Amino acid sequence: MYAIIEDSGTQIRVETGSVVDIDVRELPDEATPITFDKVLLIGSGDGDTKIGTPYLSGASVEAEVLGEVQGEKLTIMKFRRRKGYRRKTGHRQVYLRVRIGAING
Repeated sequence: MYAIIEDSGTQIRVETGSVVDIDVRELPDEATPITFDKVLLIGSGDGDTKIGTPYLSGASVEAEVLGEVQGEKLTIMKFRRRKGYRRKTGHRQVYLRVRIGAING
């Protein structure tokens, strides 16, 4: 069984037991499970698919927080030809790694 959820403006395809990286957010100290309520689609391998308009009512996805991780390094280059102007900077985005537990709906 799989689901497509929306989180922070991005759509993510998740399955039970899969590990995904989502945008980091403030969480209380004791809150390890996260519930995603914006479920766009729930499907299974036998062709039984539920599609929301835009969201499925009563559907949710439970996830367990594993911790914060950093994404891959991005290199930003600024360059102007024939002027001797070059600037190189980098960036690493912080993500929240979660394991998908149950798909309800």
